[in-house]
Amino acid sequence: MAERNGLLQGTLDLLILKAVALGPRHGLGIARRITQITQAAFEVGPGSLFPALHRLEEKGWLASDWGESENNRKAKFYRLTKAGQRQLETEVRQWERIALAITRAIEAKS
Repeated sequence: MAERNGLLQGTLDLLILKAVALGPRHGLGIARRITQITQAAFEVGPGSLFPALHRLEEKGWLASDWGESENNRKAKFYRLTKAGQRQLETEVRQWERIALAITRAIEAKS
């Protein structure tokens, strides 16, 4: 994965689910959206993105259909399923707990 900062394990799934929750997107569109929503903190390369998309589709969190991209090329468009929406909500709650714990650790006086 080509990212500017290392991703904790499982973070890529959360970012993909969030990007797709905002509307159906093809692979390159998902990568661009992740870069956008993380304010360029993460740039996901195809070597990490496409295996993750396949894995999330196998888990039933994403569904896909073939369509045309903005440059008239055939592309697979991914969308969030109901199970994917539930998983996104679960992962967001987990991240919120992790972020709070890390913040407390950073702010600890010793």
